[in-house]
Amino acid sequence: MRPQDYRYNESHEWAHMDGDVVAIGITDYAAQQLGDLTYLELPAVGDGFAAGETFGVIESVKTASDLIAPVGGEVVEVHEEVAAKFSLISDTPFTDGWLIRLRPSDPAEYDAMMDAGAYEKLLESEQH
Repeated sequence: MRPQDYRYNESHEWAHMDGDVVAIGITDYAAQQLGDLTYLELPAVGDGFAAGETFGVIESVKTASDLIAPVGGEVVEVHEEVAAKFSLISDTPFTDGWLIRLRPSDPAEYDAMMDAGAYEKLLESEQH
């Protein structure tokens, strides 16, 4: 079950606001579509991104995908452990599988993201 208090974007990243920091990861659907992960490239602390910009790359035996920042801001933490332990992303994408935390430059971007209900509708439309 996807967390109801998270926000989602069309490229299947999630965001979760915790105080003044937003954690970002990929959804369970994205992890399932990718299959067995083989490579992960994440930004460095201090890097900045605008909403919609690529902040990293994730690769699997099936494909490579850009990671798209759902909100803009400055990276304040990178989850280095996931690059060595891909199972965190596939097994617990909404908790231990987070990728980066950033301080958003415009918190309204977070509010503008899809809620869980809208994301479910997106998935339904993609699967038909």
